[in-house]
Amino acid sequence: MDWRDLLYFSKGERRALTLLLCLITVSWILLLQTDKKRMLIEAQTENRQASGERQIIIGKDTSGQQTESVGKESEPHPNKTKNTLKKKSSTPAGNNSYPTSKKRKRYTPYTRTEKYTPGTLVELNTADTTILKKVPGIGSAFALRIVKYRELLGGFYDVSQLAEVYGIDEERYEALAPWFIADTLRIRRLEVNILPATALRKHPYLDYRQAKAIEQLRKQKSRLSGWENLQLIEEFTDTDKKRLTPYLSFK
Repeated sequence: MDWRDLLYFSKGERRALTLLLCLITVSWILLLQTDKKRMLIEAQTENRQASGERQIIIGKDTSGQQTESVGKESEPHPNKTKNTLKKKSSTPAGNNSYPTSKKRKRYTPYTRTEKYTPGTLVELNTADTTILKKVPGIGSAFALRIVKYRELLGGFYDVSQLAEVYGIDEERYEALAPWFIADTLRIRRLEVNILPATALRKHPYLDYRQAKAIEQLRKQKSRLSGWENLQLIEEFTDTDKKRLTPYLSFK
């Protein structure tokens, strides 16, 4: 038996071997490219962390109207159900035929939110729910709560106020705090000499007694000049002054 007979392949076998070699070569090329891309991303992340480089995310200024429109976006129109029922019941008398097909709801596929990389800083007073959900540890529920509480406050003057948002415990706050900064220039202040007690008491740091005391003192003095006036009221403590100073305007 000649040794060359062992290396002889038919035409079909040669084609199969050629195709197999091509597939192996392509697989190796793709694998090498994927490894290079992954290594490049890891190197960029390590370099950013080592150099202290931070990306600051600043969103658009949000208002109460914008927040309400987000919350009501998925709510049906109040007359939509009634109109639908009327249309369904408006069949001729004696006609027992029913529609053969119903309008199906459009299916919205779930899209996974891409998270920010370590070292990114988010400005707390301008970030909308879309930006907040990109912070690791924040989903739709917490994003909405943060925005809602920010609107009640008039803005955050310190990142530590995140701990006051419902559901954010100490452990979660410690994980979220490094991702944020707070721009105090974006805080909306309460006009103490103009607003009635009903408007003042809506602020989370003011209760009914304090709001009424401000209103009564304002009537007595016609105008309040600063915290030296409020310190005469027993309803306000040093802690209240520290918390409320960024939010009250005596102009």
